[in-house]
Amino acid sequence: MEIHTVTGRRGLKNPVISIGIFDGVHRGHAAIFKQVRMRAKAMEGESVIVTFWPHPRLVLNQNSDDLKLLTTLEEKKTLIGSHGIDHLIIIPFTREFSLLPACGFIKQYLIDKTGLKHLVFGFDHHFGHKREGNFENLTTCARKYRFTMEQLGPVLKDDYLISSSAVRQALFNGNVKLASRLLAYPYSLQGKIIGGKQVGREIGYPTANIIPDNKYKMIPADGVYAVRVEVGWKFFAGMMNIGFRPTVNRERKDKSLEVHIIGFNENVYDRNINISFIDRIRDERQFSSLDKLREQLARDKNKAMQMLAGLTGSID
Repeated sequence: MEIHTVTGRRGLKNPVISIGIFDGVHRGHAAIFKQVRMRAKAMEGESVIVTFWPHPRLVLNQNSDDLKLLTTLEEKKTLIGSHGIDHLIIIPFTREFSLLPACGFIKQYLIDKTGLKHLVFGFDHHFGHKREGNFENLTTCARKYRFTMEQLGPVLKDDYLISSSAVRQALFNGNVKLASRLLAYPYSLQGKIIGGKQVGREIGYPTANIIPDNKYKMIPADGVYAVRVEVGWKFFAGMMNIGFRPTVNRERKDKSLEVHIIGFNENVYDRNINISFIDRIRDERQFSSLDKLREQLARDKNKAMQMLAGLTGSID
């Protein structure tokens, strides 16, 4: 997949395009990508996905402090590329750009600079100034600039209407297993390992403390999770705690993300790490002593290993 920004006509052959933020790159997005590829093949053209960065809410200050991203830009590039798309165009989102009417955007960015032939809309998708760009409102634009359009219906999984909002709600509830089913892959986060207070090491369960790469990345609800850990291109089983560690942090300050990597004893400070969430083990809770906490961690470890034992890498 070629990745570029629009700076001039690309000489694309009969481009079939879909536009969106595509946060999460979930099953609904996968249906769009599949249709774009099929249409491009039928038209002997090229498949093109157009997205925007930074996220519009960050530029327009629309409750940006509450923004929770399912995918960073780098994750999005990798995930979209895995769907066999020919071109990913990333348009820098600015305040000036946000004022473009939908048809003006299509003319300036898709007709003039790519040669748009066919536009694929996702279910209930809007874009452009005041979100005026939708399938119904752009029929006149399509006739004027001689491109065709189609809109896909909703995509459901286990009776859930798939959307980025549905994935966020599942993660907010700590239901990482449901989130992964909606995404079609395990939800993950990347970060750097930093030093901690070594309490885990004292009780036989050393942990790696993690600072996420992107402060807007969505973190699942507080609790203990079975996770798959990637460090240095190697994969390990692990159990992760998200929360305030109430047994050793009575004042409940400084929320932390800590992972115990099972069977791993290397020095990992300042190294990058990838955490894939497989299932939720339990809520975070306070124990009366470190001995009680140690006993619970032994049970957590056994449960994590059971949850990870049947992992095949695919999600139905």
